[in-house]
Amino acid sequence: MNRAHLRINRQRVNPARVHPEIQKGCAGFLESMGGERNASAHTLRAYRNELNRFAEYMGPEMRWKDIDHISIRGFLSHLHTSGLSKVSVARALAALRSLYQWLAREGIVQQNPAKLVAAPRLPKKLPRVPTMEEINGLLNSEMPEAASFPERDRAIFELLYGCGLRNSELVGIELGDIEDANGVILVRGKGKKQRYVPLEGAAAEALGVYRAARQKILLETGKRSRRLFLNQRGGPLTSRSVGRIVKRIAILRGLSSDVHPHTLRHAFGTHMLTEGADLRAIQELLGHERLSTTQRYTQLSITHVMEVYDRTHPRAK
Repeated sequence: MNRAHLRINRQRVNPARVHPEIQKGCAGFLESMGGERNASAHTLRAYRNELNRFAEYMGPEMRWKDIDHISIRGFLSHLHTSGLSKVSVARALAALRSLYQWLAREGIVQQNPAKLVAAPRLPKKLPRVPTMEEINGLLNSEMPEAASFPERDRAIFELLYGCGLRNSELVGIELGDIEDANGVILVRGKGKKQRYVPLEGAAAEALGVYRAARQKILLETGKRSRRLFLNQRGGPLTSRSVGRIVKRIAILRGLSSDVHPHTLRHAFGTHMLTEGADLRAIQELLGHERLSTTQRYTQLSITHVMEVYDRTHPRAK
């Protein structure tokens, strides 16, 4: 099987190459992700692509009872030899493990062979987090002239950094989620989980300015919307658009070209920890299910401290 064979249609697998039982199981799992687990469109698209690859690799003869851990290892090996990175292979295995967990809950399979397959070892890379000085320099200055909707764009930066939001959480905020009297925003996170995050200081101020500009846009376009963040035509802003806005403005303000919305979320957690915030409190604010996920910020904070030490301590030079 060559690499061309692994280029699967992004929307639908070729039924002639897959056993109907496999196709039905994968479709049911993806449907449950979109419904029960409230997975984002990006996650659904990624899982669909991985499972389409898997289904076509197994071919039209293989059924669930025929697939074991050796079959799955063979599939991952093909991905690797076809030129996919270790990260891509690990993502495919994660998709299969989730699929089999769902199949077991539905009584379609009795065991999860994907659990017997070890994930490829990945290099431990910590994301580069902008310093507090860099973030303050960006937020304390005017939005650049290239900003198409400066009131909105400032509010985006203030909420991503000031509230530690995910991109999908930001674009999902509705007007009714903002509780001005209590100074909080109701955020809908992964898996339909909800949490409140504080809305105070610069973030609240920027949001107030944007909401006035937002109302003007709606009056001019004659549209109505419950979504907080809109484009200039009065339609809901997409995650992809937020990514472009953040990257463009960050570059114009002298930050690294690899800055994206999640970078600001990382900066939120890292800077709070650096300033003495409790790890459990950061976990709640970020909406992390596991404390171990939040503990990554300890590593990020230590990395920053070591950089400062190496740069400034006279005995470190």
